[in-house]
Amino acid sequence: MRIAVDVRRIRDFGIGTYIRNLLRALHQIECPYEFLLIGAPSDQRLVREHAPSFEFVAHATSDLNRIDHFSLPRLIRNLDVDLTHVPLARVPMLISLPYVVTVHDMSRILFDESPPWLHALRRFRFTRTLQRAACVISVSASTKRDVTNFTGIDVDRVRVIHNAPDPVFFQPGSQPSELERRDRERRRILERYQITYPFLLYAGHIRKQKNIPRMIEAFAVARQELVNTHPYQSLRLIIIGEDIYKHPEVRRAMIHSRVEHCVRFLGFVPFDTLRVFYELATAFVFPSLYEGFGLPPLEAMAAGTPVISSDVYSLPEVVQDAAMIVNPENVFDISRGICEVLRDSDLRKTLVERGRTRASEFSWLKAARETVDVYDEVLGGRR
Repeated sequence: MRIAVDVRRIRDFGIGTYIRNLLRALHQIECPYEFLLIGAPSDQRLVREHAPSFEFVAHATSDLNRIDHFSLPRLIRNLDVDLTHVPLARVPMLISLPYVVTVHDMSRILFDESPPWLHALRRFRFTRTLQRAACVISVSASTKRDVTNFTGIDVDRVRVIHNAPDPVFFQPGSQPSELERRDRERRRILERYQITYPFLLYAGHIRKQKNIPRMIEAFAVARQELVNTHPYQSLRLIIIGEDIYKHPEVRRAMIHSRVEHCVRFLGFVPFDTLRVFYELATAFVFPSLYEGFGLPPLEAMAAGTPVISSDVYSLPEVVQDAAMIVNPENVFDISRGICEVLRDSDLRKTLVERGRTRASEFSWLKAARETVDVYDEVLGGRR
């Protein structure tokens, strides 16, 4: 039987991680289905790197284009597939049944600042998409609760399948050649970005729910607390993600807190560079107000870095006792978490050990097998 998978977001920061790793895992396991991967023509080589034996189908229209409501359904009908898997809740209105959709979070609904008419349209489209789906894959139990409460669909139609860190984030073996290569890579990154100081790290999008202004304020408070603590007199905050010019509220927070010279925005960086930043960070700070899953804390844990995380939505489900938990609404509690992790070496060691253990409990191979179980359930009556 033939399954079409929409992989046009394979280069994205978050959803792209899901697509790349799921494809690679589906390719590795025994699976009775024939996969047709629908992607942008320019992404064919990247798609084949992760799933070389799956068929690639070029589709130049972006899922942000209104024409896609017609062009993608027409393509799927011509491919004569038995099932379509759309890896995010942006499904063309005219898509053929049956389809499976993956919901990563509900931030576009819960934190939408659009005009009322556009917000109502998005709510309608999101609800209709999930109600028509043969099955909904949710990346966490927290997101499943949000989805069922918001759309009213039966809980039995939603399957929780956790994400996992990319395997490359886990520490490599102890082979001298590998360790030497990684050490050279770290030195190269430090020289390129002129980093000669300890730093806290945040990686991810800069959106309202990510709580970046409050994180900057907490960093300013912590820096004052640690000013006489070696080696944190020159502590910096590095933010990897979108450029700051798009977010004036973030710039205002830096100016108000007087830490413009201590906060660096690097924009998006190559994947290998991101991995090195995870490994070199003194701690990873993630005070998000809302997460559908929260993959960056797990990536930091896999890289052996202690994590400071919020206590809201899916994050306690994901990090459990492997992170320093803080109240994201309270600047001083975020600052407290930073100071405790940096000052207490025993606590840091414990968090690193627990973090690696916790991150290793998530697996893309497991996620792929559970996804195939969903396909089996949907297609069972068609065999």
